[in-house]
Amino acid sequence: MRYSQDHKQATRQRILEAAGRRFKQDGIDGAGVATVMSDAGLTNGAFYAHFTSKEDLVANVLADQLRAQRQSFDAHPSNRAGLEAFIRAYLSPQHRDEYADGCPSAALLDEIARRPVATKQVFTDELMGVIDDIAARLDPTDPEAAKTDALTIFGLMLGTLQLARALTDHDLSDQLLARGVETALKLLNDRA
Repeated sequence: MRYSQDHKQATRQRILEAAGRRFKQDGIDGAGVATVMSDAGLTNGAFYAHFTSKEDLVANVLADQLRAQRQSFDAHPSNRAGLEAFIRAYLSPQHRDEYADGCPSAALLDEIARRPVATKQVFTDELMGVIDDIAARLDPTDPEAAKTDALTIFGLMLGTLQLARALTDHDLSDQLLARGVETALKLLNDRA
């Protein structure tokens, strides 16, 4: 039986979403294709109709997740207030606690660093789209000059979120997130 292109695309998206959640929950190496396909409600045999390998899936998940993150960021106002709202949402207890639905970079960065160059290139290309959006809000007149500052601010946010997730002391984790927001906003204000 032949499926329509819309059906195939919807199935592919279902696999990408299931894999994104599973990778962020169990890690890339901790999530097998069989588990991902089960999460998507599909058989293992359907996998190769959409992806050539698990590494192909990983690269496509990273691209899909970072594009979704960028769309979420773009939903905020395209000014400094929108950037502040993004920082506050990113460094929130809710984002810390719902990592399977959160930032792919914060959940997977250590594993991405060990992926093949082609996968890291996909990550870099898509992440730079997010960074370009941050830079455009930092300095609308010269976003290229603001790119390094945008990377620095995002790196601070990313590391703060990762550390907050790893702490067993919930109060200390909350304090770290709050201080991370203050520090990121201070970096914004220092740039102004």
